[in-house]
Amino acid sequence: MRLPALRRVRTALHGICLAAIVGLAACEPSTLPLSRPPADLLGGAIALAGPRGYCVDPASLREQGDTAVALLGRCRFALAVDPALLTISIGPAASSGVLAAGGEALTAYFTSADGRAALSRNGRAQDVTVLAALGAGDAYLLRLRDRAVGEYWRAVVGLNGRLVTISANGTQDAPLAPAAGRALLDATLAAMRRAN
Repeated sequence: MRLPALRRVRTALHGICLAAIVGLAACEPSTLPLSRPPADLLGGAIALAGPRGYCVDPASLREQGDTAVALLGRCRFALAVDPALLTISIGPAASSGVLAAGGEALTAYFTSADGRAALSRNGRAQDVTVLAALGAGDAYLLRLRDRAVGEYWRAVVGLNGRLVTISANGTQDAPLAPAAGRALLDATLAAMRRAN
């Protein structure tokens, strides 16, 4: 893999990963809405959507420049779904072009010290282990272990020309099993694709 391709991946993903880390906060499920009203971000450039039973936490919506981050949690009284935190981060216009570098370049970046540091909740590469990295249609999926948050799934996908990352975490009291986390990530990807 050429060094310029790795630099493009690192530059595009570093900013969006930092936005997600800064935006992380605890969602109190009892304060989330009863339903899932649509949410448009960045002047309508991206429509925010989650799977059935998960609602946007309005207090979590953050837009900074041409990027955004939002958190979704289990909707109030949606007790039939797993308690989980979904983090959706949207990169700047035209940032999805980095995906053209392909899975090999993405894997090289995310398994590097710089990539693991960008993924780390605490910014420390040694805190993150990449357990799996795979393509799934137009998305790139990672199964990660982070000392600060445990094991979780993350997707990287291009929507409306923007690089979008989606993370699916269980709660401290109810961690998601790997299969449940992957299913929730897939459902969130599907919801975002339909909305955009």
